[in-house]
This record gives sequence, structure tokens and C-alpha cells, in this order.
Amino acid sequence: MLFKRIYDEDLAQASYFIGCQRTGEAIVVDPRRDVQVYLDEAKAQGMTIRAVTETHIHADYLSGSRELAAATGATLYLSDEGGEEWQYRFPHEGLKHGDTIGVGNLTLEARHTPGHTPEHLSFLLTDGAATDAPGFFLTGDFVFVGDLGRPDLLDESGIGKDTREPMARELFRSLREEFWSLPDFVQVWPGHGAGSACGKALGAVASSTVGYEKLVSWWAPFVEKGDEEAFVRALLEGQPDAPVYFSRMKRMNRAGPPLLGERGTPKELDPDTLTGIGDTLILIDTRPKEAFDKDAVKGALHIPISKSFVTYASYVIDPERDERDIVLLAEDAAQAAALRDRLSYVGIDNVVGFVTHFGRLERQPVTSVAPEALDELDNPFILDIRTKSEFDAGHLPGAHRIHGGRVMWHLDELPKDRPLVTHCQSGARNTVVSSALRAAGFSNVVELEGSYAAWKKAQERRVSA
Repeated sequence: MLFKRIYDEDLAQASYFIGCQRTGEAIVVDPRRDVQVYLDEAKAQGMTIRAVTETHIHADYLSGSRELAAATGATLYLSDEGGEEWQYRFPHEGLKHGDTIGVGNLTLEARHTPGHTPEHLSFLLTDGAATDAPGFFLTGDFVFVGDLGRPDLLDESGIGKDTREPMARELFRSLREEFWSLPDFVQVWPGHGAGSACGKALGAVASSTVGYEKLVSWWAPFVEKGDEEAFVRALLEGQPDAPVYFSRMKRMNRAGPPLLGERGTPKELDPDTLTGIGDTLILIDTRPKEAFDKDAVKGALHIPISKSFVTYASYVIDPERDERDIVLLAEDAAQAAALRDRLSYVGIDNVVGFVTHFGRLERQPVTSVAPEALDELDNPFILDIRTKSEFDAGHLPGAHRIHGGRVMWHLDELPKDRPLVTHCQSGARNTVVSSALRAAGFSNVVELEGSYAAWKKAQERRVSA
């Protein structure tokens, strides 16, 4: 058996390429939308992808299951559990609890594990050439390393209403009935790692075992004792904010993501011919913050190339209500194509080209204020774009908190007639959101230099002095 985890750092998302080496057949579980990585793996291994499946209707990225099935002719298997509201709306082979997918000597058995979502499936994988017992459990967003899939995401994303507690109880039953009874040696391979908003404290280790999770996970004592009430309270406490784009991902993944097909290389454009930046065109500046601050193009979005490039792009671009073309700053066509493909993970598909420099485009100064000079501003509005847990751990006096992934949907709550001081923890998220606010017409944006971390140090220096 060939078992390969393919991991995306930006989305903290894992997909799995699993093949039978005897027959040369493979199945892919939870593929992302840029499917070339799976086609390349199949070619490198001399295998044919015969089946594609996923664990549930994802909220944090646009699924590549439909795309990969179309590219390979593989059979697409998707959950038919969860009730009518949670049925996929495009052609597929339906999976119910206990159904199996065979790929050569390999068998994947679908186990209905609701809690994170109503239709959620996990897959028990058995290598029939070696044993009749399952050795791997692909848990999707059911069980993570050291944590569980959050049961409040339907409410947080606006898809559900008052589902938190019922889904938490479903998750408790899934753990009791589908996880606790498995042999301790079964390996656990989840759909996400540390950094994902699909749980609150995911471990950074790629995999675990059933026995280890029973031994060390925070939730294990509740399940072992059958204490459902305490489990529900502990699970729902302290869940992170869900970015607004999660609801769009849910709707698109249920309806069926548009097929991308083969895409050519993005076209290089002359920056001096670009017009309507910030109005009819989105220009994404991908440089580091220092370069952007010194030479920002008026109306441009600043989304630096980093492991969070896609996540931050989804904070400030909503393709459902914004059909503007997108132009990227890139070193060359290869980098532009890679960035375009990454944007497709969250359904941002309208990249029309790239530039390698900004030519004579109009510049716009980035205004900032040092923490020590904050008191000199006249009646500032302090906008904290951090998570709730970060805010609760400490914040500026009088700060207004809106998560960075929600700010652009709450513009009516922000003033334009006094300084709008924005910050996150260290500045990485803030540079993205503040640039989007300027592009949206907020000329009063003032970035807090060094963000909250710098302000806190300034306060400590003031106290010690």
C-alpha cells in the first residue's frame, strides 16, 4: 500500500493519496482544488486515480473532489448522510454508513461521524494484502490530533441556527460509538493541523493513534465517564471566530464548485495601462510589509506572499459580491500561476494577469502611529482585528474588536470622520485589512506600529520608568 499525506500550510489542510501497489489503482481523499499535485503524484507512482472522495462539505476551502474526478474520470463518492439539507447538489455515488470503496487490495469503509457537520463521514482503511483489520482512520474534521472538530461552525458561518449544542451532543455520540471502540493501534489521520479554524487547539503533529488520543486528549475523560453535559460545556467554550468566507465555501461545496479545467499561464501586463485600481480592478501587492509601506500603490490590496496568503486573501476579497478582475504583483509567470492556483483554493478565480513592477501608477502613503504617540491623536477609533481569545488576553482601552475575516462585512460600523487606528497582534494581519480599508475609501486609516505587541511593550516601559 502507498499512503501519502499532502499538506497545505496555508489552510493547514491535509489530503491523502492512497494507492494499491499491486493493481496500480489509487483513491484521493479530501483533495484541494488545484488538482495538479495529485495528477503529478499518480504519474510519479505509475498509478491511476480510480476513486475520489471527501469527508464532508468543507467550510474553510473549496473542495477539489469534483475537479479531480472530472480530470481523471474517477468515480466520485460523497456522503448521502445528514438529511436533505446536507445533500450534495451535483452528481456522485452516494455513501451511507457502512458502505465501502474498494481500490485494489484496499478497502475504505464509510463511518457516519456527525458533530462537526451533519453529513460527516470518516473512513476506516484496511490493507487487505496484509490483514483483515483496519489500520488507519481518516477522520476529516471529526477527530484531530489533540482536539475535535468544532460543532458551532454552522452557526458561526451563518448556515445554521442554534445548532451548537445539538451538534456537540452528536459529536459526543460519534466519539462513543465510532471512535472509542476501535483498537488502540489504529492510526488517526485528520483533515487539518495546527492553525486551522475548524477546531480550537489542534496539534502540530501530523497523525496520532486511537490509543494515544484516549490517553492524552482533553475530551477523553468525559467520553470515558459518559459525562455528556461536561463534554458539551468544555467543547463549546473558547471556540475561535469563523471568517465570513466560511459560509460561501459551504454553499459552493454543497452546490458543486465550478470546474477550472486546464488553465494557461497568466498574461504579463504593462502596469502603466492599468486603470480603475480599487474601483473596477483589484491589484494585489505581494511584497513584504516594509516595501509596501514605502511605496504603496493607491487602491492596492496588500497581501504578502506567506504561508497565510490564501487565508488573508479570503479576508478581504469576496468573489460572490465582487466580480472585479484581479492583477497580481509577481516575479514572473510561474510565480503568478502558483499564486493564482492558491487563490482558487477559496474560490477566487478571476485573476487575469500579473505585473512585475508598478511603473508610474499613483502612490498612496501608509499612515502609522507609534504606540507612544497614540495619545496625541484626536478621539481615535481603535479597531482590534484579532481573535476573541487574543482580545480577552489583553487589549487597548476602549478598543472595538472585529475579527480580520469579518471587517469588510462591517464597514458601516467604522467611522470616516476621525482617526481609525487598526492593529492585530504583530502587524501581519493588520497590513492586509488596513490596505483593504484604504481601498474601500477609508482615508482615515492609521496603522498602529508593531500592533498590540509593540503597544504592550511600550506600556511596560512606561510602568517601569
